[in-house]
Amino acid sequence: MAILVTPQTKLLVQGITGEFGARHTKLSLDYGTQVVAGVTPGKGGQFFEHGGHKVPIFDTVADAVKQTGATASAVFVPPPFAADAILEGVDAGLDLVVAITEGIPVRDMVRTKQAMAGSKTRLIGPNCPGIVTPGTGKDSHGGCRIGIAPGYIHKKGNIGVVSRSGTLTYEAVWQLTSRGVGQSTCVGIGGDPVNGTSHLDVIKLFNADPETTGIIMIGEIGGSAEEEAAEWIAQHCKKPVAGFIAGATAPPGRRMGHAGAIVSGGKGTAEAKIAAFKAAGIGIAATPSDMADTLLKMM
Repeated sequence: MAILVTPQTKLLVQGITGEFGARHTKLSLDYGTQVVAGVTPGKGGQFFEHGGHKVPIFDTVADAVKQTGATASAVFVPPPFAADAILEGVDAGLDLVVAITEGIPVRDMVRTKQAMAGSKTRLIGPNCPGIVTPGTGKDSHGGCRIGIAPGYIHKKGNIGVVSRSGTLTYEAVWQLTSRGVGQSTCVGIGGDPVNGTSHLDVIKLFNADPETTGIIMIGEIGGSAEEEAAEWIAQHCKKPVAGFIAGATAPPGRRMGHAGAIVSGGKGTAEAKIAAFKAAGIGIAATPSDMADTLLKMM
């Protein structure tokens, strides 16, 4: 069953003709994702061709949705225009918008989230690796890959992965796959301070998904999202959860990597998050290399 995306998901790519968007559109097509449309203003009527696929390009998301029935979007649009690209997907009634773009101004994202209030569209990101639901073919091809995650590391299975860090997402997935354990869906929610989907949102979806039997949750210093998820897990989650918090060695007051990884006022520290995980019965991985083994021991 998986969550959010399936092999039947119809994807459009905003920024399909840019170098980055084109590269990852090709990889998604190779993975078996149903890329049904591209959107680049001024290039409507052209086609994006790769590996026998001929993807029509439209000037607007609304046109692409009307003509192809697309239900999800990947945003590979430069930062100054990315917020408007997200809202274009919302206005077109998409179920899911996955914003890969890094460096979108916080002010733009605050405005975007306010504008999205009450809409049916779910946003993943920005500044995220995206989402993968593996398929059942060779190297799990035939699934749905939206974003920039390497498809070949995934394996169809029953473990859900949610993470603020792209590279740690890949690390957890590869550890599982290397042990012969597959994943239901892997979600990189991104490391920006204002994003669309939280750890808790994804944990609730995994908890309700009959195909998911265990969860790896990867957080990092800054904010309180991990503590909020841990509190809910303690009270409601029926499935084993293993967790890792990145940034334990960060100097006090130093922002590390992601824009959201800011510790202030004594809140958002690695120690506080790890304590919340322990109190919720979440298995703690001491290092990134222990993430998969920690969960498998719990199971």
